[in-house]
Amino acid sequence: MSGHDRDLVFAALGDGSRRRLLDRLRCNNGQTLTALSDGLGITRQAVAKHLKLLEQAGLVTTRHQGRVKLHFLNPVPIDAVAIRWLKEFADLPLETLVTRQK
Repeated sequence: MSGHDRDLVFAALGDGSRRRLLDRLRCNNGQTLTALSDGLGITRQAVAKHLKLLEQAGLVTTRHQGRVKLHFLNPVPIDAVAIRWLKEFADLPLETLVTRQK
């Protein structure tokens, strides 16, 4: 995963609405825009924009089924970030991190 791709994933995950969309797909994969918008508290147009950013980051893939566009969670980029970047911090003793902040 390139640095640019990693930045796209972090930017996508940095927004609460996008994280809620990913949570919805994790619980019920393969949803339409209408289903994902239902009860979210933001406009359908805003949901579409968030989904586009999630697609650009590779976190969501789509498939057309007839006239319907279905959205699917792709957890691979999250896993790649966790394994290659976050793991480096997990290996540090917590005391070291606290001491460095002071």
